[in-house]
Amino acid sequence: MKFGFKTLAALAIAGFMSMGVSAAPLTDKDFREIKPAQSTEPGNKVEVIEFFWYGCPHCFDLEPTLKKWLAKMPADVTFKRVPAIFRQSWVPGAQTYYTLETLGELDRLHGKVFDAIHVDRQPFNDVGAISAWMGKNGIDAKKFEETAKSFAVSGKVQRAQQMSAAYQLTGVPALVVDGKYIALGNSYETMLVNLDALIERARAERAAAGKK
Repeated sequence: MKFGFKTLAALAIAGFMSMGVSAAPLTDKDFREIKPAQSTEPGNKVEVIEFFWYGCPHCFDLEPTLKKWLAKMPADVTFKRVPAIFRQSWVPGAQTYYTLETLGELDRLHGKVFDAIHVDRQPFNDVGAISAWMGKNGIDAKKFEETAKSFAVSGKVQRAQQMSAAYQLTGVPALVVDGKYIALGNSYETMLVNLDALIERARAERAAAGKK
């Protein structure tokens, strides 16, 4: 059986993809390196962090694409979100995220918070306004407000602020791989393709270093 050039090229690309090898090498436009690299959680999994802000329209737009990626995330990758804090007005968003996490309501309400802000135009400027919305969505408003002001949540918010600076973020959403690389792209789909390529790079670097 004979194959034309286009067919052979398509088969070659398919072969690369099936082996988990990036069909095209990364360029400087595809990622930014973090110097110095930041430490990751101990373990043998590649760490991916999404820095986001609930008030960011780009973070809101990324969510559906990111959700699809998460459904197929490799087993040797761990994913977590960190609410970025660039200015004081972003603190309520971080409080919201960590309060929902503490109350065990993050999976149920994370997406709904985005919808409330960007679809329903709900004001999420302070804990009082946010707790009132929470009261309409199955969480005791008083409990939410008390938890948001708790020592545990305040500590996590402070850590998120420190990480936002240490990771040298210039905007959100930011997808960080193993504390070393920030995936870039001219579309959300391209950003996630580059994210996969950076995961491959981090995986190879871990193997070479014998990192566990």
